[in-house]
Amino acid sequence: MADGFPSPFTEESGRQFLERASAQPLRMFAITVDDAVVGSIGIFPETDIHRKNAAIAYWLAEPFWGKGITTKAISQIVEYGFSNFDITRIYAKPYGSNRGSRRALEKSGFELEATIKNGVFKNGQYLDELIYSLRR
Repeated sequence: MADGFPSPFTEESGRQFLERASAQPLRMFAITVDDAVVGSIGIFPETDIHRKNAAIAYWLAEPFWGKGITTKAISQIVEYGFSNFDITRIYAKPYGSNRGSRRALEKSGFELEATIKNGVFKNGQYLDELIYSLRR
C-alpha cells in the first residue's frame, strides 16, 4: 500500500477519498463480500505521452486473502478499463515481497515486465517494485 493511503484512516481522509472516488467516469470501486466492503480497487488512466496506459491499485482486508477475491476484482477492473477508457495497456506495481498480489495479477493474465531493485521505501525499508502489465 502506498503512503498516499492514509493510516490511520480519519473521517477527513475518508471524505477526501470519497470525493476522488466519485469522479466520472468512475475510477474507484468497493470490493464486497456478502454486501460488506472488504477492499477497494481503482483504475487510473495516464495523460500526455502515457495516455494509452492506466494503472490499477487495490487492497483487500487480510481475513479475505487467498480466496480468489482479488483475482476476480482485477479481471473485472481490466474489462471495465478497456471498455471505458481509450487505453491499450493496464499495469500494476506490487512490491516484490507481496506474493499474493503477484499471483492474483498472474492469474488475471498480467505478465512481469520489470523489477526495480529497492525502488520504493516503505516503513523504514527498501523494497523491490515490480511492474506487471496486460495489453488489450
